[in-house]
Amino acid sequence: MQVREYAESIIAARTLEGKLAAPPIDLVDSERGAAVRIDAPARPTNLAIAEARAVKVPPIAGMQDISQRRRILHALANHELQAAELFAWVLLAFPDEPASFRRGLVNILVEEQEHCQLYLDRLEAFGGAFGDYPVTGHFWHRMVDVKTPIDFLCVMGLTFENANLDFAGDYARAAREVGDEDTALAIDKVHEDEIRHVAFAWRWLSKWKPEAETCWQTYERTVKFPLSATRARGNVLDRAAREQAGLDEEFIANLESCRATRPNGKRR
Repeated sequence: MQVREYAESIIAARTLEGKLAAPPIDLVDSERGAAVRIDAPARPTNLAIAEARAVKVPPIAGMQDISQRRRILHALANHELQAAELFAWVLLAFPDEPASFRRGLVNILVEEQEHCQLYLDRLEAFGGAFGDYPVTGHFWHRMVDVKTPIDFLCVMGLTFENANLDFAGDYARAAREVGDEDTALAIDKVHEDEIRHVAFAWRWLSKWKPEAETCWQTYERTVKFPLSATRARGNVLDRAAREQAGLDEEFIANLESCRATRPNGKRR
């Protein structure tokens, strides 16, 4: 199977099994085809993307209550499903990029599928199922601003995944505080992998940015409202994770100097 065919199958799948299907061992990338930009993914009916106002996710304090924890885990699973779809999306949107870059995208796609399954396992442990609640297409909606691979690296890797370096730690601590070690361990795994995902975005941004700019300058110029550095962090910045991912001092210091905001622009 070609990488292009596999990426198409992830976005076009109308079953959860299809979305989470691992790539075949004989995956090759010799026939990349023309660039294709897909506006929205196919989804099972119960996971169709809903309007944001129809989706209610409890705050992190909701981890104390099982019914609210189910909703939180459901939302986290949807974040990972979107991420898997969007790493497939970028393979189709930019077929002419280096082979090593595309191999990295496939590897991250697989890890996003694994993260989704980790959250689904925890959701099921509490009597829930994927599709019990409406889901957003928040990550998908930001692809309208992605015109280049650098745009994608800044939006997905250095904003959404960067912020998850903080959020994952917050949720893992909240799970441990209520005695849910299994959920905490699942989130720890996501956090560990997320460091590598941010590192991937950072390495390629460092390679592709204009020579006259720093990575921070390219990032600030690239991300479009409603995204910004304020969306690339949580309330408590995990500096050590950023350092492990390879971000330089300028980038980390600028993240530290801004206040985290919610998707609606309000402070967290």
